[in-house]
Amino acid sequence: MEKPTIRFAKELVELLKPFEQQNGQTLKLIIHAGTPKTGTTSLQTYLDKKQRKLRRKGILYPHNIKNIDNPTAPKHQWFEKNLVTTHLENFLENFKNIISQVKDDTHTIILSSEGIYNYWWDFPDESKAILSTLNELFKVEIWVWFREPLAFIESFYKQCLRNPRVENNPCYGRDLSFADMLAIEWFSQHLDYQGFVTECQALFGENNVSVFKYEGDVVQEVIQKLGLATPHDNPTPRQNQSLNSASIALLRTINQFDVTAKDKALLMPHLKAMNKTLEGYGNNTLIDKESRKRVLSISNPIKL
Repeated sequence: MEKPTIRFAKELVELLKPFEQQNGQTLKLIIHAGTPKTGTTSLQTYLDKKQRKLRRKGILYPHNIKNIDNPTAPKHQWFEKNLVTTHLENFLENFKNIISQVKDDTHTIILSSEGIYNYWWDFPDESKAILSTLNELFKVEIWVWFREPLAFIESFYKQCLRNPRVENNPCYGRDLSFADMLAIEWFSQHLDYQGFVTECQALFGENNVSVFKYEGDVVQEVIQKLGLATPHDNPTPRQNQSLNSASIALLRTINQFDVTAKDKALLMPHLKAMNKTLEGYGNNTLIDKESRKRVLSISNPIKL
């Protein structure tokens, strides 16, 4: 039986052949991998709103694929979800959908999901092989933004608490302190910035991985890197407001119950509204002194 990676490559080659014959070039595929809490939602919202403008520049930010969990979100979560679960049939169908959106003047495709970084360590070897195949079919570039480790891991901790509980994830939707979560390898390995970059360079080539320091305006940086007009004409407001310690205490209480993903989604707007009222009752740091030392000792930041 033919391996899925081989069939995947053959089918994509056939889909791309007419474009390459007509334009004599290989499509560039920019994969924006996050990381979480580095303005990704603002960037995705901007790119989604500016799809027509990007089209006129030969850049495709694909419409969402209908089989992802949230069809209204302007991100491409199917990418990592299909790779984590090795649903390569779905992965292929999603790429067929993308290629169907390519026009004669398209030279660049952008896919964006912070989950690519989040779940990188969960991708099985078969899925890594698919990524290697993509690199043979497209001019793949990986774009990733990193925050200072302490700021990143605290924000990531809050996001893990906010997420609905997942059976095979030890951190999502759990009632855990920061110290408890830091002791879990799945969580702490996200501090291995250099490890992620090194693996991406091995898959896509050393010069095809662009690393940026998060300094607050990712939208502006991407516009400049794409060679579009600057400054951007429609600044995107911050999309996610951080929860303070009082709100986190409430969230941990909610997590003591096996709340369904649907019900948790219904609760989150109310918690966000309460967060503003509770501003004066909690502080904005959740990392105790010993955990702070541990974060700095185990983090593997990359020089930017």
